[in-house]
Amino acid sequence: MHLINPLVDQQITNNFWCSSKKAKAAALSFLPILTWLPSYPVKQYLFSDVVSGLSTGVVQLPQGLAYAMLAAVPPVYGLYSSFYPVLLYTFFGTSRHISVGTFAVISLMIGSVAVREAPDSMFTILPANGSNMSAVLDVEARDARRVQVAVVLTTLVGIIQFVLGLLRFGFVAIYLTEPLVRGFTTAASVHVVISQLKYLLGVKTQRFSGPLSAIYVSWNSPILLPFFFLVWFCCLFGNGKKFNYLNERFKKKLPIPIPGEIIVVIVSTSVSYGMSLADDYHVDVVGKIPTGLLPPTAPEFSLLPSLVTDSFAVAIVGFSMGISLAKTFALKHSYSVDGNQELIALGLCNFISSFFQTFAITCSMSRSLVQESTGGKTQIAGLLGSLMVLLVVVAIGFVFQPLPQTALAAIIMVNLLGMFKQFRDIPTLWRNSKIELAIWLVAFVASVLLGLDYGLLAAIAFAILTVIYRTQSPESAILGHVPGTGLYCDVDEYEEAAEYEGIKIFHYNSSIYFANSDLYVNALKEKVTCHVIYGGSFPTHLPCVNCNHVCHLSQ
Repeated sequence: MHLINPLVDQQITNNFWCSSKKAKAAALSFLPILTWLPSYPVKQYLFSDVVSGLSTGVVQLPQGLAYAMLAAVPPVYGLYSSFYPVLLYTFFGTSRHISVGTFAVISLMIGSVAVREAPDSMFTILPANGSNMSAVLDVEARDARRVQVAVVLTTLVGIIQFVLGLLRFGFVAIYLTEPLVRGFTTAASVHVVISQLKYLLGVKTQRFSGPLSAIYVSWNSPILLPFFFLVWFCCLFGNGKKFNYLNERFKKKLPIPIPGEIIVVIVSTSVSYGMSLADDYHVDVVGKIPTGLLPPTAPEFSLLPSLVTDSFAVAIVGFSMGISLAKTFALKHSYSVDGNQELIALGLCNFISSFFQTFAITCSMSRSLVQESTGGKTQIAGLLGSLMVLLVVVAIGFVFQPLPQTALAAIIMVNLLGMFKQFRDIPTLWRNSKIELAIWLVAFVASVLLGLDYGLLAAIAFAILTVIYRTQSPESAILGHVPGTGLYCDVDEYEEAAEYEGIKIFHYNSSIYFANSDLYVNALKEKVTCHVIYGGSFPTHLPCVNCNHVCHLSQ
């Protein structure tokens, strides 16, 4: 006996039957490269992508080395993180213009977790004979442990992003409002600057993590700036302006923009090598860069329990940064990006790459602007940029071993200048929306004082509270008809708006639910005297506040 309704049976068959058409659609959705690569216009796009890839690659190389310092791992792991994820995103990503790889905010969040789980105190070796010699720090063991922490955290981040993408949770980015993200990233920039003090000041300081870490680091750091950092920072910042001027002045004549960062890296490496700064003057340099790629290795899964909360924070922030920039470029160039597929792409980039000793990535604003402004048309540009990084890793990485860490710190600082310009949001938000200004300030202050993880949670909680506040304190008005039009406006704001005789049109700018129902009734009593036309979905009756007659609330 067939008990299933024929219509239900047909619907189940349509949903679960795998046809060739459905299989093809699923494959194209999961591998977006299959939608554009077969029809790739070589003559129109290839040269632009090559120029853009070279331009992006020369920026990605120094940033990879520099952001590894933020992640508290040896610089070579920044190069690994600038190769594998970019290669994978070419196949799975839907944006044509963003440049994925290392990013300052995500690197700093990873570094704070790595320092918390593998502090220097765990690797301090005391003298065996009990002499008065000071304790020695086992740097190799410490760095190896921090790499393990970063890799496991990246694995978790990839799993979370991939699962959220499969569950179609791409909409979660809307809960990270623009003021929240901008306040948070500005606070992260402050943390980045503070974390670079020991490199910028040329001194040895303890690295702190957790709440109030910014205050602890600032308190324990000296004030004087060494001449070496000032020279390199001024050169890089000044040359950056000059390079920008030259790039704009000779934009049509230059095949690629003048790469200021890589020029500074080459010059500083040459000076350091020629003057033997590491040996003769004890200047901190990048150090050993192993030649070749590491074989795939399983993460240390015993570290998972202590990293779950941090991985959610990194996963959400990374996706939010990526999708916001991807949508910006998509809107500019008239194409669409899929938020759920972006989650899957970032998840796969992080998860698969973590087996090759990388740390978590997202898109970089500075590199994405370079990739787009130099004429990049597709992710072929990003792929070529990652191949430049691969060339350094497998062939010429040793050239950058004398590179002073101060130069890398200067590169980080200059790349943060754009984020510090977000302080200009404050007067704009003050004029437009006090609530959004409060979200910006809470995100900034909480993230600076509590750390990026707890600060993000506090900012999200405050943003949710503002939503509740807005629904409990909406605007209400009595509407009147503007003669000669079909418009109804607030009679208190528009003199032309006239009420109908004997009828009141009450407008309440929020949905009605248990938390604001009493406030709705109070606002209604204040505004209405008799007959009311209410824009709700149900008829009801209320006693008139003046004549005590029953007033009709009709749809």
